[in-house]
Amino acid sequence: QVQVVESGGGLVQTGGSLRLSCTASGSGFSFDVGGWYRQAPGKQRELVGLITTSGATTYADSMKGRFTISRDNTKNTMYLQMRDLKPDDTAIYYCKAVRGLQAIWGQGTQVTVSS
Repeated sequence: QVQVVESGGGLVQTGGSLRLSCTASGSGFSFDVGGWYRQAPGKQRELVGLITTSGATTYADSMKGRFTISRDNTKNTMYLQMRDLKPDDTAIYYCKAVRGLQAIWGQGTQVTVSS
């Protein structure tokens, strides 16, 4: 059975940085496209950005500049580096691993930015 697990969330002060990880495992699954999303309290889930197998990335306009997505294909893992964090970045961050028609979500990791 395939699992996708995020880690690295936590509490950080305004201006701080965090790096989230997302690892897919099980049944020989390796993802093609990976995506990071977030959902703030009372808001809809929104896209942070995507990364392809080759490492090409695209970001939502509001996420450009402070967020960087990368991946390590040898570990079947993708990362979300966040810097200069603000209280508005407080949310549950989710990753999604896609291979063909199969898309698997992680359970999410909480990021809280204190003012």
